Amino acid sequence: MTDRTPQREQLTDLLAQQWEAIALLVSELDEKAWRQPSPLPGWTLFDVVAHVIGTESWLLGQTPPPHDPLRPKTDVRTLPHVRNEVAVLNEIWVDRLRPLPGKRLLALFDEVTEARRAALAAMDDEAWEAPTVSPVGQVAYGRFMRVRLFDCWMHELDLADGIGRSVNEGGARAETAFTELTLGLGRAVVKGAKAPDGARITLDLTGPVTRQVHLAVAGGRGSVLDEADEDPTAVIRMDSGLFARLRGGRRTAADHLGEVTFEGDRALGERLVQNLAFTI
Repeated sequence: MTDRTPQREQLTDLLAQQWEAIALLVSELDEKAWRQPSPLPGWTLFDVVAHVIGTESWLLGQTPPPHDPLRPKTDVRTLPHVRNEVAVLNEIWVDRLRPLPGKRLLALFDEVTEARRAALAAMDDEAWEAPTVSPVGQVAYGRFMRVRLFDCWMHELDLADGIGRSVNEGGARAETAFTELTLGLGRAVVKGAKAPDGARITLDLTGPVTRQVHLAVAGGRGSVLDEADEDPTAVIRMDSGLFARLRGGRRTAADHLGEVTFEGDRALGERLVQNLAFTI
């Protein structure tokens, strides 16, 4: 599957739209609602927004606020949902912002994302293509920003699910985020589903993001094909919202197999659905 660095102006605009969507979603929360649990282990709705603020602040070259000496100090490395160094940094930002009231957090979110819009608008093509350390390895800065769009889009779903509100899960932001959701599926096919050489699997997503993702296994490696090259060994059909939540580790397949249909090798299809998660 070919993957080019996203176009700078278009992706910058999508990021701005994504931040606006998050701000609108939480704009009317009262203080009690801010502290309601999100679908993410250990995080409230407040914490989800604080995490986005922390990452975008870090990209602006900022460091977390100092610890409030009047609060008990938490060793974030001991928290069960903190599994790597990126999660440690995320958790430090969240922990340091927790004393803020929800309204102040939202104001800070607006300030930080406005600064990020300005920073992205000021970038030139050389900076956009520059190799940059990211959660998916060293990639062009523009690819990293697509990861940021994916992350923020997923967190919009987390917030909506936590609030109990429906949002539009289709459109350009979702289509772009789905590129990050599908790129690594070759690993899930081999490592998780244990698909044998020669296997072909088609994921048929029925909407609101509508697409077919064709997967192949050869030489012990899985890959995402630009188009099907053989009849599929298995076809898995589900809506894109469920796929995103399974892939993002927000839901477990065991609770949702009734919402998935299978054709061909059902056992292979079920193994893949049960091993879609690659992030949480």
